[in-house]
Amino acid sequence: MMRRLYLQIWLAFLGILVLFAALLAAAWWLLPDDRKDHRLLEGMAVLVGDALPKPDAPRADVQAAIDRLAARFPATVTVRDPRGALIAHAGRPLPPPPPDLDGSGFVHLPGGPATALKLDDGRTVMVRPAKRPRGPGLLAGLCLLLVTSAGGAFFIVRRITGRLERLQSRVDALGAGDLTARVDVEGHDEVAELAASFNRTAERIEQLVGTQKSLLANVSHELRSPLARMRMAVELLTAEERPELKARLARDVAELDALIDELLEASRLDAGAVPGQTEEVDLLALVAEEAAEFGAQASGPITLIQGDSRLLRRLVRNLLENARRYGGDTPIEATLDSSDPITLRVSDRGPGVPSTEHERIFEPFYRVRGMAETGSGVGLGLSLVRQIARRHGGDARYEARPGGGSTFVVTLVKS
Repeated sequence: MMRRLYLQIWLAFLGILVLFAALLAAAWWLLPDDRKDHRLLEGMAVLVGDALPKPDAPRADVQAAIDRLAARFPATVTVRDPRGALIAHAGRPLPPPPPDLDGSGFVHLPGGPATALKLDDGRTVMVRPAKRPRGPGLLAGLCLLLVTSAGGAFFIVRRITGRLERLQSRVDALGAGDLTARVDVEGHDEVAELAASFNRTAERIEQLVGTQKSLLANVSHELRSPLARMRMAVELLTAEERPELKARLARDVAELDALIDELLEASRLDAGAVPGQTEEVDLLALVAEEAAEFGAQASGPITLIQGDSRLLRRLVRNLLENARRYGGDTPIEATLDSSDPITLRVSDRGPGVPSTEHERIFEPFYRVRGMAETGSGVGLGLSLVRQIARRHGGDARYEARPGGGSTFVVTLVKS
């Protein structure tokens, strides 16, 4: 069993070359060769000369002899004297042979090649078969060579590229988040080994992601128990007993709780989890509702979108929370554009973000230098915004607001 792909390709093309050589040899054998056929033609000239009347015989006798010869086989026959004058013919008279013709041979005349038989008495008999099998035979051989070479090469190349295309489609599916993507292992060559390696890698990735999700779920569950006890302890503290401690503990508990929620959400999105129920969402109503809780202004036309309302609400809330956290007491504006793609802009008049940080602020847990102490976030909010936007066919980016401040632009595809 041939296991090496390069050997298969090499042997396939070697077979094509062998077939080409065989067809070329056959064509070479069938093609006329003046040097090899000269003696044969001279012998044929002697036989034809014996069959024809003598040069001084009446032309009618010569014509009758030519008619008898032409009746034996389908051919055009022309007899000319040593000066090239026409003596007799069967069929359309053929042109005289070239003046430089020395002895019998194959000549090229208008309308195709012919055979010139030089008789001992100086006369020339020109013969052209009514059907020329050599030309079509050679053409058919060349066509057969072309079809065989093209068919053999196409078969082996298509077999290879077809498997590679199927492998590529499975790789794309894995990259899109389908952790169950596998490819059928076909054959026993390098492509088959690559497919098997891909399956092992995909299985390992699925196990690692599953382990990570399980770990996060278990850690989150275990963290929520002490958080609940801490929250209960904070509630039991009276306002007179260390009010500043109570307020600080309450903030810490709320921050830890929010961190757990964002970690779980980020884990689900990273793992390619399918969003919740897709439904028609009135995005303007959702933005206005969230903006009211943050004291922000919302404007825009009624905009309907097919999506996950829970994720879209978190996207809007994270943008507004980010604007309130880093924009200080400046007004927050949320503007919606219903064209396709749908565009949501959330703006504030805060200090803005340096140009070198415009992309990095969307990285998980990244916080702009000098602003980490300003807000209480952990650096996951904007990362989730971009993930949710991309889950809905769009994206998120940062723009410096004219006159100072920040604008976060989110695009979403309607369907």
